[in-house]
Amino acid sequence: MLFKNTVVEAMGYALPEDVWTSDKVESLLAPAYERLRLPAGRLELMTGIRERRFWPVGKRPSEASAEAGERALAASSIDRDDIDLLIHSGVCRDRLEPSTASYVHRLLQLSEKTQFMDVSNACLGFLNAMVIAGGLIESGLIRTALIVSGENGRPLMENTLRSFLSPEQTRKSVKKLFANLTIGAGAVSYVLSRKDSVTQYLYRMAGSVVGSDSQANDLCEGDSAAGSELSMETDSEALLHAGVNLAKRTWSRFQSVMGWGAEQVQHVMTHQVGRAHQRSLYEALGLPLDKDFSTYETLGNVGSVSCPITLAMAEEQGVISSGDNCALLGIGSGLSSLMMGLERA
Repeated sequence: MLFKNTVVEAMGYALPEDVWTSDKVESLLAPAYERLRLPAGRLELMTGIRERRFWPVGKRPSEASAEAGERALAASSIDRDDIDLLIHSGVCRDRLEPSTASYVHRLLQLSEKTQFMDVSNACLGFLNAMVIAGGLIESGLIRTALIVSGENGRPLMENTLRSFLSPEQTRKSVKKLFANLTIGAGAVSYVLSRKDSVTQYLYRMAGSVVGSDSQANDLCEGDSAAGSELSMETDSEALLHAGVNLAKRTWSRFQSVMGWGAEQVQHVMTHQVGRAHQRSLYEALGLPLDKDFSTYETLGNVGSVSCPITLAMAEEQGVISSGDNCALLGIGSGLSSLMMGLERA
């Protein structure tokens, strides 16, 4: 899909203060490491993740999302009463019903004219929400949208630590739990608008392309059934292989639809899984690593927050110049890929 009139007018993000280093995680797993004869330091060595952050116990996804939303609104010239659509796009939710967006709506004191909804698609939810809102803006049905996501991997981390320490675990069985140790927490928000509704903006949404491989939907499965704790099991090697292959096919279509090749893209932000995914992806797509801006080293994998918060942090650090093209290369279990092109104003 190509966009002509949709812009990212403002951004905001929020990060927890509680930092967990990979050394800390491994120290909590010391009894299992010793029993299974696993070498200390392998978590950071394998992933490149030095640390990740977690919200305080009891903080809800809506509260994290609203915190980021307030920061985006503070940076925006658009009044909160003029927001037409609010989308909460996280994996994490307050509960099954009502929508987490309804809680964010109340916390942000948005207008009764503001439609709200949840959009969830693993780690792609935020980018999916941008496409949905952008399509509504292009059609003229709305003029403004607020996209938010607040992810919290703490419950998954804590349950994984308990499972990992179980005496029934073997070197083979814990492999499916290692991906959980990369998960972190954070929140991000973008204000989207019709271009002619604002006097200035950060990025123009140029276009997006999607790819799907539902045959790989069993490679990463998470659940929180009634009365049980949050859990997730991942075949990391198979998921990496399938994900990179899907991304390669999607990148080919992206170049065709957008007319952008490696030479036309100045900055690339991928979903922040870790070092192995980063290097495999860039090699498969024929992209030079010097175009990469990454946050996985200090944030870990923050689900749907990862890709958009990486762009927000690159913007904050002054890495991106006027006229630069940015490619957001998202991928999520399921298996889905969404690649989006943004032009810096």
